[in-house]
Amino acid sequence: MRRMSLIALTGVAVAGLSLSACGSDSMSTSPGAGSTPVGSGSAAGGGADATLAAKVPADLKSAGKIVVGTDPTYAPNEMLASDGKTVEGFDPALFDAVAAKLGLKTEYVPAGFDSIILGVTGGKYDVGVSSFTINDDRKKQVNMVSYYSAGTQWVVQKGNPDNVNADDACGKSIGVQKGTVQVDDLTARSKKCTDAGKQAINPIVQEGQDQVTADLASGKTVAMLADSPVGLYAVKQTGGALEALGDIYDSAPYGIVVPKNDTALADLLVEALKATKADGSYEAALKKYAVEAGAIDDFAVNP
Repeated sequence: MRRMSLIALTGVAVAGLSLSACGSDSMSTSPGAGSTPVGSGSAAGGGADATLAAKVPADLKSAGKIVVGTDPTYAPNEMLASDGKTVEGFDPALFDAVAAKLGLKTEYVPAGFDSIILGVTGGKYDVGVSSFTINDDRKKQVNMVSYYSAGTQWVVQKGNPDNVNADDACGKSIGVQKGTVQVDDLTARSKKCTDAGKQAINPIVQEGQDQVTADLASGKTVAMLADSPVGLYAVKQTGGALEALGDIYDSAPYGIVVPKNDTALADLLVEALKATKADGSYEAALKKYAVEAGAIDDFAVNP
C-alpha cells in the first residue's frame, strides 16, 4: 500500500542494519544494477517469449534493458542486498521474470519513493516498480498495471505497552513513510480525533520505511502503519520485539507504473505477467519471499 529494510531493534540483531546504512548512500549516489540475464534459469522462468519480445517498443529493444525506478527500503518487497547496491526482493524477482519474457534485462535505480512517478513521467525511468498501490490520483498521472494485492497493517512493540488502539490513536506518535497511502490514512484518522474534540495524531513521517521501523523499535513512536507484507515481515524479522495490531484492511492492488502515453507497453506488461503466471515464475518469485497470500491472476491496466 505503500506502500522494511530492518535495522537493529531494541537489542535484537537484524541483518538489515548494514543494508539500511548502505541504502542511504546508494539512494543518493549510485544506481542499483539488478540485471537478470534472459533465460538464466532464475525467477525468470522459461526466458524470452518470442511473440511478446516482438512487441517490445523499439527504444527498449535497442537498449536491451528496461530501467526501473524503485525505493529499496521496503523489505521484503524491495531492498538492498549485502553489497549495498543490488536491489532484491519479491518485486524485482517478479519483474525480472516479466522482463525476461520480453527478452530484456533489468536495471534498478534506487530513488526516494515519492519521486518515482515523476521520474517515470519525465523519462528518467522506463517504469516504476515499488509497491505502488493503485488509486485514482496515481491513475491520473500514469498507467498502472496490477500484479499483487496488499492491505495496511498496524504494528506496535511487543505487548502493545502504550495500549494503542488503531481506531482511537488520538494524541499518539505514529510512524509512516512519506508519500504512501498510509499518510492519507493517518490524516483521516487524525481529523476524526480533532472533530471529536480530542488531540490530533502526531504523525512521524520518514523518507524510508527502515527509518519508520527504527522509530518504533526505539520508542520514538508507539505504532507504525505499513503495507501488510512489509509490516508482517518486520514482526517476523525482529525476534519478538514487534507484533501486529489488528487485522489487515483496505486491500488493493499494487501496480507497475508506466508512462500515461505508453498504453502499448502497459498492455504488453499485462501479457508478460500472464506468461509468468502460466510458467510458474510468478508464484516462484512470491514464494521466495513468503508473500504468496497476495497473489492475483486478474492482471489489468488501470483496474
